[in-house]
Amino acid sequence: MPAMRRADRLFQIVQLIRGRRLTTAAFLAERLEISPRSVYRDIAALQAQGVPIEGEAGVGYRMRRGFDLPPLMFDSREAQALVASVRIAQSRLDVDLARSAEDALAKILGVLPAMERTAAESLSLYALPVGPDQDTRVRLQTLRQATERREKLRIEYLDLKDARTTRTLRPLGCFFWGNVWTLSAWCETREDFRSFRVDRIVAIEVLAERFRDEPGRTLADMLRGYDCEGEW
Repeated sequence: MPAMRRADRLFQIVQLIRGRRLTTAAFLAERLEISPRSVYRDIAALQAQGVPIEGEAGVGYRMRRGFDLPPLMFDSREAQALVASVRIAQSRLDVDLARSAEDALAKILGVLPAMERTAAESLSLYALPVGPDQDTRVRLQTLRQATERREKLRIEYLDLKDARTTRTLRPLGCFFWGNVWTLSAWCETREDFRSFRVDRIVAIEVLAERFRDEPGRTLADMLRGYDCEGEW
Protein backbone atom coordinates (compact mmCIF):
# COMPACT_ATOMS: atom_id res chain seq x y z
CA MET A 1 0.00 0.00 0.00
CA PRO A 2 1.48 3.41 -0.97
CA ALA A 3 2.35 5.78 1.85
CA MET A 4 -0.29 8.34 2.73
CA ARG A 5 0.46 11.92 1.72
CA ARG A 6 1.35 14.06 4.74
CA ALA A 7 -1.53 16.47 4.09
CA ASP A 8 -3.95 13.54 4.09
CA ARG A 9 -2.32 12.15 7.21
CA LEU A 10 -2.67 15.45 9.07
CA PHE A 11 -6.33 15.61 8.09
CA GLN A 12 -6.82 12.02 9.29
CA ILE A 13 -5.17 12.82 12.63
CA VAL A 14 -7.62 15.68 13.17
CA GLN A 15 -10.55 13.37 12.38
CA LEU A 16 -9.34 10.66 14.75
CA ILE A 17 -8.76 13.07 17.62
CA ARG A 18 -12.14 14.75 17.07
CA GLY A 19 -13.89 11.40 17.23
CA ARG A 20 -12.49 10.31 20.61
CA ARG A 21 -12.40 11.70 24.13
CA LEU A 22 -8.68 11.03 24.47
CA THR A 23 -6.37 9.75 21.75
CA THR A 24 -2.89 8.44 22.44
CA ALA A 25 0.09 8.72 20.13
CA ALA A 26 0.36 4.93 20.18
CA PHE A 27 -3.18 4.60 18.84
CA LEU A 28 -2.52 7.15 16.08
CA ALA A 29 0.77 5.49 15.14
CA GLU A 30 -0.86 2.07 14.84
CA ARG A 31 -3.90 3.38 12.96
CA LEU A 32 -1.84 5.41 10.46
CA GLU A 33 1.04 2.92 10.25
CA ILE A 34 3.68 5.49 11.19
CA SER A 35 6.10 5.86 14.10
CA PRO A 36 5.16 7.61 17.36
CA ARG A 37 7.90 10.13 16.58
CA SER A 38 6.09 11.03 13.34
CA VAL A 39 2.87 11.44 15.31
CA TYR A 40 4.53 13.88 17.69
CA ARG A 41 5.89 15.90 14.74
CA ASP A 42 2.50 15.95 13.04
CA ILE A 43 0.70 17.02 16.22
CA ALA A 44 3.23 19.84 16.71
CA ALA A 45 2.71 20.93 13.10
CA LEU A 46 -1.08 21.00 13.52
CA GLN A 47 -0.80 22.98 16.75
CA ALA A 48 1.54 25.46 15.02
CA GLN A 49 -1.13 25.91 12.32
CA GLY A 50 -3.70 26.84 14.95
CA VAL A 51 -5.55 23.54 15.30
CA PRO A 52 -6.63 23.52 18.98
CA ILE A 53 -5.25 20.13 20.00
CA GLU A 54 -4.71 19.86 23.73
CA GLY A 55 -2.57 17.31 25.58
CA GLU A 56 0.96 16.06 25.50
CA ALA A 57 3.15 13.15 24.54
CA GLY A 58 2.79 10.18 26.89
CA VAL A 59 -0.66 11.23 28.06
CA GLY A 60 -2.95 11.72 25.10
CA TYR A 61 -4.60 14.34 22.93
CA ARG A 62 -8.07 15.81 22.59
CA MET A 63 -9.67 18.56 20.54
CA ARG A 64 -10.72 21.73 22.29
CA ARG A 65 -14.50 22.01 22.37
CA GLY A 66 -16.04 24.10 19.61
CA PHE A 67 -13.53 23.27 16.89
CA ASP A 68 -15.06 22.14 13.62
CA LEU A 69 -14.13 21.49 10.00
CA PRO A 70 -16.06 22.17 6.80
CA PRO A 71 -18.54 19.45 5.75
CA LEU A 72 -16.82 16.34 4.41
CA MET A 73 -17.60 14.41 1.25
CA PHE A 74 -17.54 10.63 1.25
CA ASP A 75 -15.92 8.67 -1.55
CA SER A 76 -17.63 5.66 -3.17
CA ARG A 77 -16.13 3.05 -0.81
CA GLU A 78 -16.99 5.07 2.30
CA ALA A 79 -20.56 5.55 1.09
CA GLN A 80 -20.84 1.82 0.38
CA ALA A 81 -19.56 1.05 3.87
CA LEU A 82 -22.29 3.25 5.35
CA VAL A 83 -24.98 1.54 3.26
CA ALA A 84 -23.69 -1.89 4.30
CA SER A 85 -23.62 -0.91 7.97
CA VAL A 86 -27.21 0.34 7.94
CA ARG A 87 -28.48 -2.70 6.03
CA ILE A 88 -26.84 -5.07 8.50
CA ALA A 89 -27.85 -3.15 11.61
CA GLN A 90 -31.42 -2.06 10.90
CA SER A 91 -33.32 -5.21 11.84
CA ARG A 92 -31.10 -5.72 14.89
CA LEU A 93 -31.53 -2.27 16.44
CA ASP A 94 -34.45 -0.94 18.39
CA VAL A 95 -37.11 0.68 16.23
CA ASP A 96 -36.23 4.29 17.05
CA LEU A 97 -32.52 3.85 16.43
CA ALA A 98 -33.13 1.88 13.21
CA ARG A 99 -35.33 4.68 11.88
CA SER A 100 -32.69 7.26 12.77
CA ALA A 101 -30.01 5.22 10.99
CA GLU A 102 -32.15 5.12 7.85
CA ASP A 103 -32.82 8.87 8.03
CA ALA A 104 -29.12 9.64 8.52
CA LEU A 105 -28.17 7.48 5.54
CA ALA A 106 -30.78 9.20 3.37
CA LYS A 107 -29.29 12.59 4.25
CA ILE A 108 -25.79 11.42 3.36
CA LEU A 109 -26.87 9.85 0.06
CA GLY A 110 -28.86 12.96 -0.78
CA VAL A 111 -25.76 15.18 -0.90
CA LEU A 112 -23.42 12.76 -2.70
CA PRO A 113 -22.45 13.33 -6.32
CA ALA A 114 -24.46 11.16 -8.72
CA MET A 115 -21.66 8.65 -9.37
CA GLU A 116 -20.92 8.03 -5.67
CA ARG A 117 -24.61 7.80 -4.84
CA THR A 118 -25.24 5.24 -7.61
CA ALA A 119 -22.27 3.17 -6.43
CA ALA A 120 -23.53 3.22 -2.86
CA GLU A 121 -27.15 2.36 -3.65
CA SER A 122 -26.18 -0.46 -6.03
CA LEU A 123 -24.02 -2.20 -3.44
CA SER A 124 -24.59 -5.95 -3.84
CA LEU A 125 -24.37 -6.72 -0.14
CA TYR A 126 -27.56 -7.44 1.77
CA ALA A 127 -28.63 -8.66 5.19
CA LEU A 128 -31.68 -10.82 5.80
CA PRO A 129 -34.26 -9.17 8.07
CA VAL A 130 -33.48 -11.44 11.01
CA GLY A 131 -33.05 -10.22 14.54
CA PRO A 132 -35.00 -9.62 17.73
CA ASP A 133 -38.79 -9.78 17.62
CA GLN A 134 -40.80 -6.57 17.94
CA ASP A 135 -41.35 -6.87 21.70
CA THR A 136 -37.64 -7.34 22.31
CA ARG A 137 -36.82 -4.32 20.13
CA VAL A 138 -39.24 -2.20 22.17
CA ARG A 139 -37.63 -3.38 25.42
CA LEU A 140 -34.20 -2.70 23.94
CA GLN A 141 -35.20 0.90 23.24
CA THR A 142 -36.38 1.37 26.82
CA LEU A 143 -33.15 -0.10 28.18
CA ARG A 144 -30.95 1.98 25.88
CA GLN A 145 -32.71 5.21 26.81
CA ALA A 146 -32.57 4.44 30.53
CA THR A 147 -28.83 3.75 30.20
CA GLU A 148 -28.29 7.07 28.41
CA ARG A 149 -30.32 8.95 31.05
CA ARG A 150 -28.72 7.10 33.98
CA GLU A 151 -32.11 5.96 35.25
CA LYS A 152 -32.46 2.99 37.57
CA LEU A 153 -34.68 0.12 36.51
CA ARG A 154 -36.79 -2.51 38.20
CA ILE A 155 -37.21 -5.59 36.03
CA GLU A 156 -38.91 -8.95 36.25
CA TYR A 157 -36.65 -11.56 34.73
CA LEU A 158 -37.18 -15.15 33.65
CA ASP A 159 -33.89 -17.05 33.67
CA LEU A 160 -33.04 -20.06 31.50
CA LYS A 161 -34.50 -22.37 34.17
CA ASP A 162 -37.75 -20.33 34.08
CA ALA A 163 -37.16 -19.02 37.59
CA ARG A 164 -38.68 -15.55 37.94
CA THR A 165 -36.92 -12.82 39.92
CA THR A 166 -37.30 -9.09 40.47
CA ARG A 167 -34.14 -6.98 40.27
CA THR A 168 -33.25 -3.32 40.78
CA LEU A 169 -30.53 -2.35 38.32
CA ARG A 170 -28.19 0.37 37.21
CA PRO A 171 -28.13 -0.24 33.43
CA LEU A 172 -24.63 0.08 31.98
CA GLY A 173 -24.84 -1.07 28.35
CA CYS A 174 -26.57 -3.28 25.83
CA PHE A 175 -24.52 -5.89 23.94
CA PHE A 176 -25.38 -7.76 20.75
CA TRP A 177 -24.09 -11.33 20.52
CA GLY A 178 -25.16 -12.24 17.00
CA ASN A 179 -28.38 -13.93 18.11
CA VAL A 180 -29.46 -12.12 21.24
CA TRP A 181 -29.13 -8.78 23.00
CA THR A 182 -28.10 -8.67 26.63
CA LEU A 183 -28.23 -5.88 29.19
CA SER A 184 -25.19 -5.51 31.42
CA ALA A 185 -25.93 -3.81 34.72
CA TRP A 186 -24.96 -3.34 38.31
CA CYS A 187 -27.55 -5.36 40.18
CA GLU A 188 -28.43 -3.71 43.49
CA THR A 189 -30.29 -6.85 44.49
CA ARG A 190 -27.16 -9.01 44.20
CA GLU A 191 -24.58 -6.24 44.77
CA ASP A 192 -22.63 -7.34 41.71
CA PHE A 193 -22.48 -7.08 37.93
CA ARG A 194 -25.03 -9.15 36.06
CA SER A 195 -26.10 -9.68 32.46
CA PHE A 196 -29.68 -10.29 31.37
CA ARG A 197 -31.04 -11.50 28.06
CA VAL A 198 -33.34 -8.78 26.78
CA ASP A 199 -35.77 -11.32 25.30
CA ARG A 200 -36.24 -12.87 28.76
CA ILE A 201 -37.06 -9.63 30.56
CA VAL A 202 -40.76 -9.96 31.35
CA ALA A 203 -41.42 -6.41 32.57
CA ILE A 204 -39.50 -3.15 32.92
CA GLU A 205 -40.21 -0.23 35.24
CA VAL A 206 -38.12 2.90 34.79
CA LEU A 207 -37.64 4.40 38.25
CA ALA A 208 -37.55 8.09 39.09
CA GLU A 209 -34.18 7.64 40.81
CA ARG A 210 -31.07 8.37 38.77
CA PHE A 211 -27.58 7.09 39.47
CA ARG A 212 -24.03 8.35 39.13
CA ASP A 213 -20.88 6.40 38.43
CA GLU A 214 -19.31 5.02 41.58
CA PRO A 215 -15.94 3.27 41.83
CA GLY A 216 -16.33 -0.45 41.31
CA ARG A 217 -19.79 -0.17 39.74
CA THR A 218 -19.12 1.27 36.29
CA LEU A 219 -19.08 -0.30 32.84
CA ALA A 220 -15.30 0.16 32.74
CA ASP A 221 -15.00 -1.76 36.02
CA MET A 222 -17.14 -4.57 34.63
CA LEU A 223 -15.08 -4.81 31.42
CA ARG A 224 -11.83 -4.82 33.38
CA GLY A 225 -13.18 -7.68 35.45
CA TYR A 226 -13.92 -9.73 32.35
CA ASP A 227 -10.49 -8.97 30.96
CA CYS A 228 -8.77 -10.07 34.15
CA GLU A 229 -10.65 -13.36 34.06
CA GLY A 230 -9.67 -13.88 30.44
CA GLU A 231 -13.23 -14.18 29.20
CA TRP A 232 -16.05 -12.08 27.76
